[in-house]
Amino acid sequence: MKHPLPAQPRHIGVLRLSALGDVCNLVPTVRALQRQWPEARITWIIGKGEHSLLAGLTGVEFVVYDKASGIAGMRALWRELGGTRFDVLLHMQQALRASALSLGLKADVRVGYDKARAKDAQHWFTHRQLAPHPRAHVVESFLDFARLLGVEDLSLEWDIPVPDTAFDEARALTGEAPYLLMSPCANPRLRNFRNWSAEGYAAVIQHAWHRHGLHTLLTGGGSTQEREMGERIQSLCEPGVVIDAIGGTSLKGLLAMITRARAVIAPDSGPVHMANALGTPTVGLYATTNPDRAAPYCWREFVVNRYPDAVETYLHKSLEEISWGQRVRHSDAMSLIHAEDVIERLEALFDYIAATHSEKELPDDET
Repeated sequence: MKHPLPAQPRHIGVLRLSALGDVCNLVPTVRALQRQWPEARITWIIGKGEHSLLAGLTGVEFVVYDKASGIAGMRALWRELGGTRFDVLLHMQQALRASALSLGLKADVRVGYDKARAKDAQHWFTHRQLAPHPRAHVVESFLDFARLLGVEDLSLEWDIPVPDTAFDEARALTGEAPYLLMSPCANPRLRNFRNWSAEGYAAVIQHAWHRHGLHTLLTGGGSTQEREMGERIQSLCEPGVVIDAIGGTSLKGLLAMITRARAVIAPDSGPVHMANALGTPTVGLYATTNPDRAAPYCWREFVVNRYPDAVETYLHKSLEEISWGQRVRHSDAMSLIHAEDVIERLEALFDYIAATHSEKELPDDET
């Protein structure tokens, strides 16, 4: 017998610890839950860095779990929530660590992914599973949780708070001059292989400067790999064109910088999804991950997509022969992207923005 779902939940638990891009993609689901049940209490169990990105999200109580704290941190979190029982717990993290964490949480019903999408045997830790949704984008996969609960309005809304201090941080780096924002490196995890070349980025930066008069702001974490990439890119560009802020910004400051940017260019990583959430035009660079599953959702048309080529070149298969979302873990895959590809998509994006802006300025009888 299936565990019944609450018709009018009073307290909804959300379990999603990471990553930065994924928690941005989850926010529309939280907003949909809030519209359906405005009186419901929502508690989101989230990672430490991800919380610093979303802190202040209206109507959400955050409980932070630092992954570095291990089992001791889990036990502390279980004690913190010892007196809490959720009407429904939305287990939205397909990872064994999150499933282990869920064991110490009290809930009338636990909802997780269907078996086809449930990595690390997540379906063993839940009472109810989502309806199958083959070939779903990450945003749609999250919205499936709201669909299962009977939420009617699934329109996209983010409204991620960015404080004034973050805009002060942004202006201190960029002044008032218009700029392009690039985050050249994805998370430096083992066999990630999402990073493009310094030479490619430099060619796009030079184009944006000469064609549009745009400086380029480089952002990213403070790892050695990211700092060296920033230095290499800057060395290939004309003096004064690049503002290197790699390793020098807070996450809220990064949100402010993205908000003020003319456009964002980055591989499959947190910044393209932050930009998507903030409504900033975005060009995503995709070869090792499938953009149909993980592109910046509202800017999918402007993705540089070399994923099919990478699948054929390095996996020796067609898209129909591989599992949905399979990654191409080859260090040369991103070299299939050429500077001309990125420039073409950037120009198409700017043309789209100009046309959209012009349409909005026309009187109603002229549109």
